Amino acid sequence: MKYAICVWLALSAMSARAQLDGIIDLHVHSAPDNVARSIDAFEAARIARRQGMRALLFKNHFTHTASLAYLVHEAVPGIEVYGAIALNRTVGGMNAAAVQNMADTTGGLGRVVWMPTFDSEHNHRIVAPNPRHVSISRDGHLLPEVYEVLDVIAARSLALATGHSSPDETLLLIRAARERSIDRIIVTHPTSRYVQMPLAIQREAAQLGALLEYPLALALEGDAATFERFAAQLRNVGPEHVVLSTDLGQAGNPIPTDGFVVAIPRLIAAGITREEIDIMTKRNPANFLGLQ
Repeated sequence: MKYAICVWLALSAMSARAQLDGIIDLHVHSAPDNVARSIDAFEAARIARRQGMRALLFKNHFTHTASLAYLVHEAVPGIEVYGAIALNRTVGGMNAAAVQNMADTTGGLGRVVWMPTFDSEHNHRIVAPNPRHVSISRDGHLLPEVYEVLDVIAARSLALATGHSSPDETLLLIRAARERSIDRIIVTHPTSRYVQMPLAIQREAAQLGALLEYPLALALEGDAATFERFAAQLRNVGPEHVVLSTDLGQAGNPIPTDGFVVAIPRLIAAGITREEIDIMTKRNPANFLGLQ
């Protein structure tokens, strides 16, 4: 993987700014964090600005990033940066007060609420046992505290990301959100090992009005066949329903901007048009963040 990425970076370096102009990345990992990251948030923003990107959304699994976004916004003008919260145990789990606090943070840059990720009950069941897991449903129904969170999301015009919820829980979340007039919803990396959502349910989620997030990290971690399967998933769901993010910034992986630089020419070679890429990297993520 690392050799292939270096080759693609060398071939693509001259046109990187043209490739990334106006792109929004909805899944950026950076330091400071409680695990090693390849880049800090300030440098990620500086590089993205230099490459002509429009905006970044910072993700941390265990603390909200609205404060970080405010600091980066002040230090790195010329690029939009936003924060979010993931409702894992360290913020109290399904905690409406934590969501309210994120939304009220200086600068108003907290835009997104992820349902539990590594602390989700689904993650606990299918990936790694976690006695501190956070449940969102029981017997096919969302728990009352989930509705409290959704009410805050609706009242504060925030966007909902489904986190590592199960496929069935994801549909419950989308329907409950739409009932509350929440229309900015994204299914978090549905094909990852943390979610494992069948194609039929992905299409149902799209029909219900949700976007589906496909991180380039999943496409770049394997061989050419892995990338071709990734491109086929985009065609199967339809670019009008898709957001391409990077989900990069982990130690040992490319920095987020390089993920786009490597992937975009390969997507075009796989038959994805530049117009479709723009829909998935510019129009859809802008709509999700509530940008003009």
